[in-house]
Amino acid sequence: MPRHAILLAWHTEFANRSSSKHPGNCKFPHGHTRSVEMVFRADSLDASDMVLDFKAVKQMMGDFLQQFDHSLCMNTEDPNYGTFLAAYGDRIIPFDREDPTSEVMARTIFAYAREALEKAKKTFTEYPVRDCVTLERVRVWETSSSWAEYGE
Repeated sequence: MPRHAILLAWHTEFANRSSSKHPGNCKFPHGHTRSVEMVFRADSLDASDMVLDFKAVKQMMGDFLQQFDHSLCMNTEDPNYGTFLAAYGDRIIPFDREDPTSEVMARTIFAYAREALEKAKKTFTEYPVRDCVTLERVRVWETSSSWAEYGE
């Protein structure tokens, strides 16, 4: 059966700090210019000859992804988590008891996107989302030559 796909990429600057269990320099706060790719699929095109409109994806994901812009992602069990949270407030993105690796970020973004997609299918908007549209995968680029991917 033929399948169509679209990819939406989002780029931003944000930092992370792996907990002290990391043996290398990742235990220090450090930033990346990250790219996040989301691939959506459908067995057919809609009345506008699209899998779904890119604007629908932006509406589903905009605020969630925007929170990462110039933020610091941290493990809630990091001994310095409370200090950073007190100093920087909502610019600290908590990762509950796990390090914010690219693998964990890909899984986290996938879970949010899948839930947002299902909600969008039930919501009437200017950019409708059909029931046949699925989220195939999320890829998080940490550098121009390394990425992590999650899909189900």
